[in-house]
Order: sequence, then C-alpha cells, then structure tokens
Amino acid sequence: MGAVAAALRERGYTVTGSDENIYPPMSTFLESKGIALRQGYRPENIPAEAEIIVIGNAMTRGNPEVEAVLNRKLYYASLPEVLKQFFLRGRHNLVVTGTHGKTTTTSLLAWIMTSAKLDPSYVIGGIPKNLGQGARFNDSKYFVIEGDEYDSAFFDKRSKFVHYLPELLIVNNIEFDHADIFRDLDEIKLSFRRLLNIVPQNGMVLLNGDDPNCVEVGRHCLAQLLEIGFSPNCGQQIRDVAYSSEGSSFTLGSDEFEVPLVGEFNVRNAAMAISASRFYGISPEDIRTALKQFQGIARRQEVRGEAGGVKVIDDFGHHPTAIRETLRALRQRYPGSRLWAIFEPRSNTTRRAVFQQELPDALKLADGVFISQVARLDQLPEADRLNPAAVVAAIAESGRPAFYEPDVAHILDRLVPLLKPPDVVVVFSNGGFDGIHGKLLERLKQG
Repeated sequence: MGAVAAALRERGYTVTGSDENIYPPMSTFLESKGIALRQGYRPENIPAEAEIIVIGNAMTRGNPEVEAVLNRKLYYASLPEVLKQFFLRGRHNLVVTGTHGKTTTTSLLAWIMTSAKLDPSYVIGGIPKNLGQGARFNDSKYFVIEGDEYDSAFFDKRSKFVHYLPELLIVNNIEFDHADIFRDLDEIKLSFRRLLNIVPQNGMVLLNGDDPNCVEVGRHCLAQLLEIGFSPNCGQQIRDVAYSSEGSSFTLGSDEFEVPLVGEFNVRNAAMAISASRFYGISPEDIRTALKQFQGIARRQEVRGEAGGVKVIDDFGHHPTAIRETLRALRQRYPGSRLWAIFEPRSNTTRRAVFQQELPDALKLADGVFISQVARLDQLPEADRLNPAAVVAAIAESGRPAFYEPDVAHILDRLVPLLKPPDVVVVFSNGGFDGIHGKLLERLKQG
C-alpha cells in the first residue's frame, strides 16, 4: 500500500492516508514523498474532494472511514484494482503465484530482468538484497508482480491475483492455506483456475509439473503451457542437481546454471525464473550472470548474526511445507551442525488447528524445537486453536527435545543453556516475534 501510494504521488496525484499505527520506516518514507498521514480512523480524514478511496484488505465494516465512504457514496477500490487500473493495463505483466516460493521466484525474476537491462517495474512481498526495495514503478513495458491468492478486500473476496492481467503466469505449487479465507483445497484450486482463464492465448503459463494440484488446475488452460519440474514428463526437466553449502547447480534444457540458494524448492524457484526470462529473450549467459550475483531476500533463510559460535537465522516460513523445505535446505547448507527450530504460530492458518498433524512432521526435521504461544489467542475459540503442547508432545515422541514456552523470555531461558558451537538456530515467524533474533544474539554474546 505504501509503495503504491508513493508511486501515485510521483504521478502527480495528491495522496493522503490513515492507519491505526503509523511508525518508521514506512511513515518517514511516505512523509518524504509529501503524503499526509493520519493516525487512527475518523470520517473527517477523508477529504471532501477525494476522487478515489483505496481500501486495504485489513479494513472491515464498522471501521469509521469505511462507513463514511459508504454513507457518502464515494468511489472506492481495492489495492489490486488500483494496481490494475493505474499501473498494469497495457503492460507485459509477469505474475508469480503459488502457495510457496512466490517472493523468492519474483525476486529472482525481477533481478534477472534488471541485470539484463530490461528495467522492469516490480512489486515483491519482501526485500531482495540486490534491488534494495520491494517495489519499483517506472515506465518500462515490463511489470513483475508477486500474485497472492489472499482476498482483495471486504467487498471483493476474489484473490488479489485475478486483477493482475498476466501475460506470463508462474504457478509454483498449490496447497491448502489461508484457512480464514478458503474452506478447503478445492476453493483454492477454483481461484487458480479463474486466474489461468484470463491468460491470453499469446501469453504463457509456467506450471510445476511435479505438483498434481497444479497439473489438474492447468488441464483446460487455453494459453501456451509449459510444465517445469524434476519429473521426466515435464516439458522442461530439471536435471543433474547438485547441492553444496554454497548453493545449488542444475541443468535446465541444454543449459547449466548455478544459484547461491540451497534446497529443492529453491532450485525449482530458479528454474521458473529462468524459463520466464527465456520467454522474454534473455540469453542464457545473462541469466547465469544474474543468478550468480543473487544475494537473497530479507527474512528468507537470512543469517541475522553469529555469537558464541552459534548462527541465528530468520525465516518467514509459516506453512508446514515451507518449514520442512527450509529445514532440509539448512541441513545442506550447514552439514554437521545441530539445527534448532523456534516456531511462532502467528499466521491466520497456523493459529488454527488446521495443521495440527502436519506441523510436528515438519518441525521434527530439526534437532530441537521450541514453540511459542499462539498469537492473538482471544480472536479464536479454544476449539479452533492450534494446540502447541500437543505439537511438542508429538515431536518429543520421535526422540527430539521439544518445548512449549509462552513467550520469548521463557524460550531464551531454556534454549541458551542448550546451545553450543556450531549450532544453528532458525526462527520461523511471519511477524517480529518480540525481537527474538537480537535478544538471542545478545544473550549468546554474554556467554
């Protein structure tokens, strides 16, 4: 929302905005662009002459400004609609979707195109270190955008990505997620079918050929479709994969590539970005150069520091599949090290009991596990909540030490005495988790 607000301001629009909590760095960034910010929601915050009201998908009926917009019969739109209307129409839009790997694949693709001097606009759900920012808006004919299946707004329950006018579409994988939005996997598949249905016939769909859900969803697609994966039946097969502590190498078609990322998921992410880049005429040599220079993404297997011979890693993973694949990748990157996982059940799905059975299977790939209290407990009936104690008990049955602690202070009190060089601690959370990374590093420095 902030990046789009700034881009509209640079196009000459007067932009104002409200939020419950306004704080740096976003507040200072927006103020530097000349955008007036208002703390809290009040009807009078909406200018009398406002031409369009952009309503974020966290807003609900009962919000004072939402009610004022409806009562005054103002023109309002969701953020995805604004992207479509003001930025995506008439462009070559490369949309990256899937339950997992969206941010990594989008970052790789945007970086390859930037490195190849195609100068794309982009919107990414993370901060790629090569690009230094998660969004860029210019007059390039190319737009690379991460396509989320989450809903658009309280008045538009369609997935955001149906607004993004894809010319090239990547579908990394399809699993059940967002239990607060979708009833089951079939509803998610339906949303992806709707997306594939708007790809033009002269466009391209790149699909994970190893994922039965993707293959099923793509069955009646009218656009060109290429399956990518490790299976022999894939039109573009990933072969000759080799992993090391420094990264991965593989062959795609007749070309060999290296990427400084580890794990099967990241190899497939890279293969998707490579295939998309080829569609727009980027040479294998330019792709190879960009991949080797890729520096990763904040909060994706990001090393936050090392103290006392122990590395602390931050990861955004909150779905059992993402947790499992990240732990496998870290095993490859740090062979011989004990691997500790700390998990905060914070997403709208993992706070619920949806993955009560799957989470222990994923987390027990670590050598030791800590789980904190479910975030925002008061918002869920007890019967619907994840039971962290039961997750811990299931992990302990496999012989792994596993602990349920209510907060960061208790986690650190129990964890720090157990750590020794060259242990690796990975923190899984899609939030700030009370600054646990810095607090852990500080405790380790104290010895």
